[in-house]
Amino acid sequence: MVGLSLISLFASIALAAPEKSHCRCRPHEACWPTNEQWSSLNSTIQGNLVATRPVASVCHEAEFDEAACKTVKERWTDSYWRAAQPGAVQWENWEAWPEHHQSCYIESDESTTCGQGRISLYSAKVQTASHIQKAVDFARTYDLRLAIRNSGHDYMGRSTAPESLQIFTNGMKDITFVDNFVPAGAPGGKGEGHAVTMAAGVHLSELYKAAGEKKRTVQAGASHTVGAAGGYIQAGGHSPFGARGGLASDNALEFQVVTADGKLVVANGYQNSDLFWALRGGGGGTFGVVVNVTVRTLPEVPVVVVNMNITTAVGDFQFWNAVSEYHGELPGLNDAGGSGYYFGYPILPVNATAEVSAMTSLLFFPEHSNTTAIDKLFAPLHRKLQKLPGVKLEYTSVPMPSVSSILQNKWGGSGGDSTGSVGIPMSRLYSKELLTSKDGPSRLVKAWSALNYKSGDSFRGHVVAGGAVAANGEKVDSAVNPAWRKTVTHLVIARGWPANATIEHQHAVIRNATDIEIPLIRSVEGEHKMGAYGNEAHPYEPGFQRSFWGDNYPRLYKIKQKWDPKGLFIARRAVGSEDWDDAGLCLK
Repeated sequence: MVGLSLISLFASIALAAPEKSHCRCRPHEACWPTNEQWSSLNSTIQGNLVATRPVASVCHEAEFDEAACKTVKERWTDSYWRAAQPGAVQWENWEAWPEHHQSCYIESDESTTCGQGRISLYSAKVQTASHIQKAVDFARTYDLRLAIRNSGHDYMGRSTAPESLQIFTNGMKDITFVDNFVPAGAPGGKGEGHAVTMAAGVHLSELYKAAGEKKRTVQAGASHTVGAAGGYIQAGGHSPFGARGGLASDNALEFQVVTADGKLVVANGYQNSDLFWALRGGGGGTFGVVVNVTVRTLPEVPVVVVNMNITTAVGDFQFWNAVSEYHGELPGLNDAGGSGYYFGYPILPVNATAEVSAMTSLLFFPEHSNTTAIDKLFAPLHRKLQKLPGVKLEYTSVPMPSVSSILQNKWGGSGGDSTGSVGIPMSRLYSKELLTSKDGPSRLVKAWSALNYKSGDSFRGHVVAGGAVAANGEKVDSAVNPAWRKTVTHLVIARGWPANATIEHQHAVIRNATDIEIPLIRSVEGEHKMGAYGNEAHPYEPGFQRSFWGDNYPRLYKIKQKWDPKGLFIARRAVGSEDWDDAGLCLK
């Protein structure tokens, strides 16, 4: 018989224990909507609700369909096709739920069972703001896990969620240009000049084509199928012409957004200004479902394009010395208006039997047409590189008639982006102060050369800040990580694993990135000196709050609690996500 003292002890423990964690309603529970209730939602959104399966399910067991499977295999890496499929995202690792042994890969044997993974159970293929409102109301009413998906370009796993309802905005394609946009509530009808309003599903390639026809340009990214109004701009959005026009979010003038209570609101500098502040840099899928965004457009200008290639024998450390010299000259090139990209390949196969170490750089100088003037900017770097034994240098500079001629030629066509594989990036923002210091470039290169490179691996440099990005720190009050205003380059390297890798293998890659590689690339300037870009960072980034938002995070968290107090909009490594488990199903 249990003594009274022990009974009292157990009672006191029970009283002191926290309440059971709240969890979303799940399919096996009585709270899950009935078929009739799902049918009712379908009716309210005009028949645009579909039950969703992973796209590769037609290549497995009972669902096998030879013709459909052939299409899936042919288009597996086609980003346009993936963007249009509610049962897919661009990076296949986020279609799986390995912790629950659920995946559906075309690489798997046809006899294996196809698991649902992180693919939503239902997709509301919304076409209007009203459709979004109905889906949000339904998710709130039945306490469902909600996933907001545009084109599925997301390295962080924010476009998918297990056992969820998906709001699929990719079909919303309206684009409207105006000569003088007047934000709602602007005093005296004060206009902001030329602008474009784009609906939630507009791809960058669609935006660039439309802007080019109007002889205007838009500050946006280097991709065909990224959704311009989605997580791209909401997390800041860097551009190959960043030095000229700033970040994409710097140019946002107004959002229409459906909030957690199902209301359609306008957020700009005059109405709901706290929400406007948060939507410009605070991250996608967090504060509401964006219906459309209006951004300023810029006039066309000529551009000088500079392509430079550096090559050495494979394994020659002069390669890294050349990379160091390049970084030392970057601040000056950036100050002169240059922005763009560079790609480093420490071990690059050139044919079946030979490898080299190589780096290629592609920088753009808008508002220039004189290649001689730009060539003079590169002369100091050329002299330094030519002094390094074994370094081969190739250089070309070409005048182009307009920004649009570059954007449409490179990212405005139908070629699509290379997707359909496993993508686990790591990144870091590095400052002008670092690269102009005596030993800064060598410190950066020492860290990045110590990373592990296999044949074909690359690091990617994004010279997408400085210039207007830096200047906008004094002009634009937004949630963008303040580190962007000090940045010259955003460096990224990707890791991955075979589609059918064991959970142990996957965890080993993630642990190595989290515990070894990220501390190494952070050490260049210190743990809290700069940060990482939340759209292209490690999906398991330690201390993501400070890394992605710096000192802005406490304010963002308060705004999140105001506009979404029950956490309807939860996304991985996003504001407020630390209160939930990794799947966003249960409060911690």
